Amino acid sequence: MQQYVTCSIITIGDELLIGQTIDTNSAWIAQQLNPIGIQIKRRVAVGDVKTEIWQSLSQEIELSDIVIITGGLGPTADDITKPLLAEFFETELVMNEKVLQHVESFFAKRNRIMLESNRNQALVPSNCEVLFNEYGTAPGMLFRKNDKMIFSLPGVPFEMKYLMTASVIPSLQANCKTTNFIHRTLVTGGEGESFVAERLKDFEAKIPAEIKLAYLPKLGILKLRLTGQNIEEPILEKYFLELQDILRNILIATEDIEIEAQIGKLLLASTATLSVAESCTGGGISALLTSVKGASVYFKGGFVVYQNETKIKTLGISKLSLEQHGAVSESTAIAMAMQCREKCKTDFALSITGYLEKGENENEIWIGLSSANQNFAYKINTPYDREKNTILASNTALNLLRKFILNQ
Repeated sequence: MQQYVTCSIITIGDELLIGQTIDTNSAWIAQQLNPIGIQIKRRVAVGDVKTEIWQSLSQEIELSDIVIITGGLGPTADDITKPLLAEFFETELVMNEKVLQHVESFFAKRNRIMLESNRNQALVPSNCEVLFNEYGTAPGMLFRKNDKMIFSLPGVPFEMKYLMTASVIPSLQANCKTTNFIHRTLVTGGEGESFVAERLKDFEAKIPAEIKLAYLPKLGILKLRLTGQNIEEPILEKYFLELQDILRNILIATEDIEIEAQIGKLLLASTATLSVAESCTGGGISALLTSVKGASVYFKGGFVVYQNETKIKTLGISKLSLEQHGAVSESTAIAMAMQCREKCKTDFALSITGYLEKGENENEIWIGLSSANQNFAYKINTPYDREKNTILASNTALNLLRKFILNQ
């Protein structure tokens, strides 16, 4: 097979086209293939229509060395992928005894009746290599045609991920001579993509053709990825260090991790603890922090105090102060953080209060921070809709917390 290996991903299902289900499968598959040097040529979504699946499969086999299909392998009438593949590869469906035993055991262990449609899950095209699915009843399949590899996987994400990890990736590594790619990722915060790009104009102009710089923005955070193709790692590392130096004032991490994970690393390193008091974000920041494995070591908990009455009764915020300064103010943000830190007995506390939708205060949000040595608040304006403002406010608050921890 040629050195430059390409792959097309086809996801099948009407629910993907109408937006009822978000296609996370193709994104996850792409993330697994890129590190092993396989280039994604195209990602295609098609409905449960035989002619459209057939046409997409024909086109992608011509375009790419590898085609990975997900979906359409279930027991219901709209799951048409398996009989279509048998016809496409000019064969017939046959009963696979190993798969049948697994399906029977699957239902017996759950004390459920097995229907004929479930039994038919063990039917596979005779000329495919069966990929055993430990987590479900639909097996994966591998076809080979003109030196091309075509994989068909279930659409259920955890079943697809198991088969990719257990069967697809090992098969690709054994059969494909791939391009050598090296990735290094820098995480920054607090400065927009266009401003960072302006700062990097000279840097981009001098990096060699074998190195590509990609900008990966999301609200409040910007990741920059250097990718080296067939290049020695010390050369890429040289440019990565230079990139860090240019952006040192907005640098969050020198690895591809989320900001909440970086905060966790800082707190663990200093054996410090954290609590959070949230108003406008409604617990979203706490959810981000606790999404990190091991967060219970440093995150004690916090409060969601959405209404003024709750701020008064739960946190002990002064009613008079709320009347004088308002719920969305520097004074309230600082008081929330201080009271949260005191009640939870933590080294640091973060608070947030504000308006997420445009109004007379123009989406004003205050972020409070408290430690034994310092208490202060920071104001931001969030110019988007409610959903985007929540993301921006949460990421900005976490970045301010990160800086606060480092300064302490």
